[in-house]
Amino acid sequence: MKLGLFNLNMGACADPETSVAVGRAAEAAGFESLWVGEHVVLPEPQAPPSPLPPHAPILDPIVTLTLLATHTERVKLGTGIIILPQRNPLVLAKELASLDHVSRGRLIFGVGVGYLKPEFDALGIPFANKGARTEDYLAAMRAIWTQEKPRHEGRFASFSGVQAFPRPLQKPHPPIVVGGHTPEAFRRAVAHASGWYGFFQDLDGAARCVAGLRDAARELGRPGGLDGFEISVTPASPLDLDTARRYADLGVQRLIPFRMGGDARAQLDFVAQTADVLIGRL
Repeated sequence: MKLGLFNLNMGACADPETSVAVGRAAEAAGFESLWVGEHVVLPEPQAPPSPLPPHAPILDPIVTLTLLATHTERVKLGTGIIILPQRNPLVLAKELASLDHVSRGRLIFGVGVGYLKPEFDALGIPFANKGARTEDYLAAMRAIWTQEKPRHEGRFASFSGVQAFPRPLQKPHPPIVVGGHTPEAFRRAVAHASGWYGFFQDLDGAARCVAGLRDAARELGRPGGLDGFEISVTPASPLDLDTARRYADLGVQRLIPFRMGGDARAQLDFVAQTADVLIGRL
């Protein structure tokens, strides 16, 4: 079982000094990865399904991971997640290839389709067909990252006769992880990624999601089912050793806990306490 840490760009960690201190502490304690989320804007006033009040601070995920890359050495750096249909795929591909170089090949590229319509509306991005747009953008990014003569002709993105160097340091490209808890998200993850990320899932929810991923693998005829496919979960409640082992029994390979709220000291204490309970025991 791998152990990551979420929330390095929100709350107390929206302060750069705190983010760096928490990231360095997590690396020193033996955490495998650091994760950041994304909302470009938040609805005001807050209304479901918005997860945060409108004045909640959220640093940009790529800026934050670049900062963390310069202050850490080994820990992997994950986007959990970037809302891909809100991005220009070639601009994002350039940014992520650059981050993969700055971090010396430590990037994990996690994507999602998004779920806040007011956010899409404010950005001028259609809320309809966001799943299809995500898949098209992923194909476009793979093309610019891997093809000798990059070319992509898709429903939402098309290009040819261009190059973008440097390519990502990781070959053929950084690991791609897809988030989401729907049958469509499971199929997208199995078909287009090497892993899946489920946010804020209790044991029952994680079990349902793993079952959904297995169903998607069978439906799509993935050789070996979920062999070689990495499943990550942010638990919905505090972790003890027994609960972590129960997630592992479900087929979860990475847990990415976080502390909701609290100042810099509380975040650092959470890193130390989690490491003491879990690292070296799973």
